[in-house]
Amino acid sequence: MTEAFDLHPSRSHLTWLEQRLVTRNAQYAEFSGIYPLSDGLEAFAALYTLIEKAERSLDIQYYIWQNDMSGRLLFSALLDAAERGVQVRLLLDDNNTPGLDETPAQLDRHPNITVRLFNPFSFRTLRALGYLTDFARLNRRMHNKSFTVDGITTLVGGRNVGDEYFGTGNEPLFADLDVMAVGPVVEEVAKDFADYWNSKPVSPLKKVLEETDDDKSAVRLPDAWRHSEAVQIYLQRLDTSDFVSQLERGKLELTWAKTRLLSDDPRKGLGKARRKSLLPQRMLEVIGTPQRQFDIISAYFVPTRAGVAQLLTLKRKGVKIAILTNSLAANDVSIVHAGYAKWRKKLLRHGIALYELKPQAALQDAPHDRGLTGNSGSSLHAKTFSVDQRMLFIGSFNFDPRSAELNTEMGLVIESEALAKQTHQRFSQSMRDRAWTLRLDKWGRVNWLEYPGEPQEVVHKHEPGCSWWQRLQVRLVWRLPIECLL
Repeated sequence: MTEAFDLHPSRSHLTWLEQRLVTRNAQYAEFSGIYPLSDGLEAFAALYTLIEKAERSLDIQYYIWQNDMSGRLLFSALLDAAERGVQVRLLLDDNNTPGLDETPAQLDRHPNITVRLFNPFSFRTLRALGYLTDFARLNRRMHNKSFTVDGITTLVGGRNVGDEYFGTGNEPLFADLDVMAVGPVVEEVAKDFADYWNSKPVSPLKKVLEETDDDKSAVRLPDAWRHSEAVQIYLQRLDTSDFVSQLERGKLELTWAKTRLLSDDPRKGLGKARRKSLLPQRMLEVIGTPQRQFDIISAYFVPTRAGVAQLLTLKRKGVKIAILTNSLAANDVSIVHAGYAKWRKKLLRHGIALYELKPQAALQDAPHDRGLTGNSGSSLHAKTFSVDQRMLFIGSFNFDPRSAELNTEMGLVIESEALAKQTHQRFSQSMRDRAWTLRLDKWGRVNWLEYPGEPQEVVHKHEPGCSWWQRLQVRLVWRLPIECLL
């Protein structure tokens, strides 16, 4: 299926995006068109181009927005859009905005831009004081990522805004995954954004930041960096984007499938969401129980005792289960890795396949993604899983207690054999080169296998690429009763 349907047939004027993404074939009215964005450059090209082409509205929700090259380029593009008359609403989680107050404050002064913060900190400089006085609230963050343009198309997935997510240097191998969607699911995302925008955990920026004498002056963003060689080279690379060229010609190759949004109640940010509304429970209701195959890709995999029990129940029923997560060498947060490492032997003993992604040198200076609980500077940041090669989830949800109980999360459930099989094949084919395969030796110890060449096999007896001190930290941490915070 390659055709779309007219979302706004009553309008006399079709926007640039409507002309290229919307046709008038109501045959597929129940389906949404999906375009996967696994490449960092393509993902940035999609965001940048869609901002440039926006004519009516931009509703944007992110956990992290870095003040680096890609972040500044997108901030400037938002200001340009507002100058054209586009109504911009920007919702940021406040956990990752230290040192960034000035730019959102400048944008918020524009009559067409409104900025709001989720669970904002009262102390703007010494934020640790906020955790000491208001930990129960500030420990709950908005991990959602969505980007909706003109009510016509939306991007949802695992990426934050920052150079490390968009391949500005040497791009990581299997870093992240977003999808662009058109069709009925866009309205679901738009409604969900409005629910968050008007929710109690969210505050207007003007109520959080003190007003200054410059508040009535013209809106200005620093732009000297625009002329740097690195920026010019990166912008030139956008011209090679398949996404941009296909979109310009109105020939974007979409996969049409039944798609629905799953999103946490924003009241989860205050600890007031009903348990049956939380994402794990709703996933089970919508997706059902795997019958044959269950592939999990999660940057942070902390299964907990209950989660392990559920996986083993599936395995006993004959379901093949494979899990890809970060290795300790790729993720320097022992406190998070420990929550996974303590369960490896049990999972392997029961025949669950485990793969740990090797580190990528390009990510040594990666951004902090999880505040006090970790650093997302790892080779893997994607959060997706496929069920029976027929259904796929792509979003912000990690398989860990923090995603399940503390942070708000969102994602799309896509009923597409084509996309699910594509993900499964990519998962299976790439693991041999990009990840260590885990197995137990005859003494019941975990070994890490890699295959530098056929039929050569290299076996590591300890976590490869790590010091004895890192391994000791993991063993010490997994004995602490902090799993519910990971």
